[in-house]
Amino acid sequence: MDAELRGRFIEGMSRAATFVAVATTDGEAGRFGVTISSLTSVSADGAHPSLLACVHQQSPAAMAIMKNRAFCANLLHEGQQGLSDLFAGRSKPAPASRFDAADWRPGPAGQPMLTGATANFECRLATALLWETHFIIVGQVTSVWLSDEPSALLYGQRAYRRAVHLVPEE
Repeated sequence: MDAELRGRFIEGMSRAATFVAVATTDGEAGRFGVTISSLTSVSADGAHPSLLACVHQQSPAAMAIMKNRAFCANLLHEGQQGLSDLFAGRSKPAPASRFDAADWRPGPAGQPMLTGATANFECRLATALLWETHFIIVGQVTSVWLSDEPSALLYGQRAYRRAVHLVPEE
């Protein structure tokens, strides 16, 4: 791979602010969670709404999601930087003990829903594809919980951010 192209790609993508989510799973393969910055809606139509998440193949959460066949995409609130760092492994607790340091409850289908998130999307695994270093995971949404606090945590230019309302120019 061209090192200069890779560097410019990484710098360019760092300029795209995106919301921060934690993908969590529980079941036969165990309880795991990982911070992700690649989560998007696929469709609101069909038998169930669907979303797409990308998880690094070396994350224990990726293989657990595959085996458990279910996960929850927890869209973090702007005040949950510490939770993002926890599930990103920045505070270095073992993956299994991360839940001991987080407030959560099981969703209707048993997947870990992080308390205080601005939205929780409980999903059944529909399909997954390994693309180079990441699994592209598509989930069928089976339940959604919405907080009264809709301000999502953002990440861009290698730092946490918050959205601000822009006044239209006249």
